[in-house]
Amino acid sequence: MAEMRAFRDAVGVWATGGPGGPAADLAVRLGVRTAVLLEGLSDLAAVEALAARRGRDLGAEGVCVVPMGGAMSIGRYAGLLGPPGLGLRLAGLCDEGERGFYERGLERARVPYQGFYVCVTDLEDELIRALGPAAVEEIIRAEGDFRAWRTFLRQPAQHGQPRQRQLRRFLGTKRGRKIRYGRLLVQALDPEHVPSPLDDLLTNL
Repeated sequence: MAEMRAFRDAVGVWATGGPGGPAADLAVRLGVRTAVLLEGLSDLAAVEALAARRGRDLGAEGVCVVPMGGAMSIGRYAGLLGPPGLGLRLAGLCDEGERGFYERGLERARVPYQGFYVCVTDLEDELIRALGPAAVEEIIRAEGDFRAWRTFLRQPAQHGQPRQRQLRRFLGTKRGRKIRYGRLLVQALDPEHVPSPLDDLLTNL
């Protein structure tokens, strides 16, 4: 796990203009065969939580989950890790609103789009719909965030909004909250009701 994190960190340095040698060396030494490209750390937490629930050690399988720090980085990361760069197999998740951007970035990097799965709004929205708003509110209560949740609901901008949308917005109102709940929501899922983009991603790795 620590070595795969080192590879992930080396890729991040490379993507921001640093040398690619350390990432390339680690990829060979660790036997990395697949990179899962995700928009951010909350998606990373969710994917790793589901892999753990299913008893999978992605690192041992040669799979590294890489948060890109935003959807606009897809072309850069695909170019570094796909056929033009390290030649790894690529997979990932994208939001419906970013689908065209992903398609163009992957095409430029000569990466097949088939390994990327689309969330209707984003992964948090998929998880909230799979659990149902009442179950998500119970998780919020158990985590000690219920008072903050009730305060959030009193904001004028939230009046009349669907509960699912309110919950999604709430998860993004505090630094680190989306990451924490990305893991918690996955852990609370019925195994038979994992959102299809997340399920398909893990199943096909």
